[in-house]
Amino acid sequence: MTAEQVLKRWWGYDSFRPMQKEIIDAALQGQDVLAILPTGGGKSVCFQVPALMRDGLAVVVTPLIALMKDQVQNLEKRGIRAIAIHAGMSRHEIDIALNNAAYGDFKFLYVSPERLSTQLFRSYIDVLNISYIVVDEAHCISQWGYDFRPDYLQIGKLREAVDVPVIALTATATQKVADDIVRHLSPDPEKPSFTVLRAPFERPNISYIVRECQDKAGQLLDICRGVQGSGIVYLRNRKRCEEVAAQLQAQGERASFYHAGLGPLARNERQEAWKEGTIRVMVCTNAFGMGIDKPDVRFVVHWEPPSSLEAYFQEAGRAGRDGKRSYAVQLWNEMDIARLHQLHSASFPSLQTIEDVYQKLHISAGIIYETGEGRTLRFDLDEFCKQYGFQRSTAHNAIRYLEQSGHISYDEDAEFPTRVRINTPRNELYTTDLREPQMIPLLESLMRTYPGIMSYSIPIDEEKLARECDATVPWLHQLLYQLSLDRVIGYIPADRKSLVFLHHNRLTPGNIDLQPERWRMLQEVDAQRLDAVESYLTTGDVCRSRQLLAYFGQTETRDCGSCDVCRSHTPEQRTRTLLKRYAEEHPGCSTEELKAWCSNPANGLPQNALAIYRKMLDEGEL
Repeated sequence: MTAEQVLKRWWGYDSFRPMQKEIIDAALQGQDVLAILPTGGGKSVCFQVPALMRDGLAVVVTPLIALMKDQVQNLEKRGIRAIAIHAGMSRHEIDIALNNAAYGDFKFLYVSPERLSTQLFRSYIDVLNISYIVVDEAHCISQWGYDFRPDYLQIGKLREAVDVPVIALTATATQKVADDIVRHLSPDPEKPSFTVLRAPFERPNISYIVRECQDKAGQLLDICRGVQGSGIVYLRNRKRCEEVAAQLQAQGERASFYHAGLGPLARNERQEAWKEGTIRVMVCTNAFGMGIDKPDVRFVVHWEPPSSLEAYFQEAGRAGRDGKRSYAVQLWNEMDIARLHQLHSASFPSLQTIEDVYQKLHISAGIIYETGEGRTLRFDLDEFCKQYGFQRSTAHNAIRYLEQSGHISYDEDAEFPTRVRINTPRNELYTTDLREPQMIPLLESLMRTYPGIMSYSIPIDEEKLARECDATVPWLHQLLYQLSLDRVIGYIPADRKSLVFLHHNRLTPGNIDLQPERWRMLQEVDAQRLDAVESYLTTGDVCRSRQLLAYFGQTETRDCGSCDVCRSHTPEQRTRTLLKRYAEEHPGCSTEELKAWCSNPANGLPQNALAIYRKMLDEGEL
């Protein structure tokens, strides 16, 4: 089939979005491709379509477990076989998944970057018929990127072992970051082999608004009441998320909160309620939104300034994916600027402190010198800080730097699925006195779906099991809990934990390479990002869209006509901006077409718009 036929068959669309076809064509021609598409540009289709058109398995590297699971589920709903490997899975489970990927006619294998370097994964490379290596969130491979992850450097080693095209994708990459991505992923860094395709970053349907204010709660309520449709409100602090959501609820808004401290069931329920519209406004940390394809988000509000313009552009870009008018609002005040500078300072604890955290991390797990390589530790940051007297931000940033300098891998939010083992022998199950009639079909479904469940504990898909038993997930939990009390099954409920993976044996004091030059370089890069954020907040005479686009290296831009800066212009200035944009988008339009456009109330032009147009003609501006 052609790419268009594949798109129509599996996704139901007749045509591609801008730049998707060029990316797919380059990949089908066997080129290495770096695709830079803004949030909502449809990045997943850019690798899923060519992978379906080639024999073999696409290996998709992504750091986001939630996104990984969401994409696997979406593909399976379309009848496309996909499988995922991530933190929280046992060695046995990973072995089964890799075996299925190698011999089970799967088209996509999603894998977290830290799994690439394991001996188990490497042992399967020769039998995995790999068609493409896909690098999602490709900015994570660049030391200049705002979210650098050392495990991404393992992709280069995979590339050495498998000679297939690479499709790298990101929504936020400056020119410096793009060059670094290409260098790391090219077989010969001195001769980069990539085709770089960058879509324009303009989102003309998004109005970027920056408001300096002290009463943020009042401003937020005005926005919620003034803009119809669903919205997202981003904050940093979990407790503050809950407080702001409660304030909105008290004012009659259908609001809720979401952060990494919620359990898996609560997360899923709130995410689904928001997608369905039961919850209108989600107040959340940046743990929410990644990979959620909700096209009708009408506003995204940042309660405080972001850590970088890359993060802001990605989060704000979750508004208006359907192309309709939407708003990205940034609230701030002088206290926020001071807090940003404090966060910058706290992000870089001294190298002595980082070494102290390194040693205490091993001590807390009972690991002696010259041991520990390859171990995965369940880690509670709050308990660690309480035990050793560290400030939370200090310990967190020290651990992050230990990860960036290659000593450990750190997963703050590893999900451990519900696990079940049936303890009662099969021939005794039907004579066992069970409390509820629904327990019999539940046990039958478990045995049918998970063949080894009588022998060992197996992770289960709660939602799928609940559907098969015609039950809700909470009711399923109750049944499983009662069966465990009666010792019919062994039941370990789903949980989320932080994990630390040790890359090498514990080193003695003074022998830890903390790369001081790298530490200073990261400090400087972070300071530059802080300056860019501060400039965006305080520059009130340049179009907001132009400021953002310039940061990403897009210099050929124009005033958007709808941000707070453009709206502050006089009616004539704003009319001139809109007329220039219309003329550029509609070259050769007739006078009648222009009259009709000027007189359309939806375009918000004054009655003298045609007179201003004639003045612009006389002045040679058009």
